[in-house]
Amino acid sequence: MSDTVIITQVKSGIGSTKKIRATLVGLGLTKMHKTISRKDTPEIRGMIRKVQHLIKVEE
Repeated sequence: MSDTVIITQVKSGIGSTKKIRATLVGLGLTKMHKTISRKDTPEIRGMIRKVQHLIKVEE
């Protein structure tokens, strides 16, 4: 298992709840098609699960 996870925002947060938009910002996703790399921790996994319909995840 890798120690980082690559996350890309593929859908807009517009129309989502405040919590969902805050989770995207917490992950560091502020614009469409932005790609970030985060450490694979349980906290990050929980955030990914919360916004999984808006992002694409690569191991």
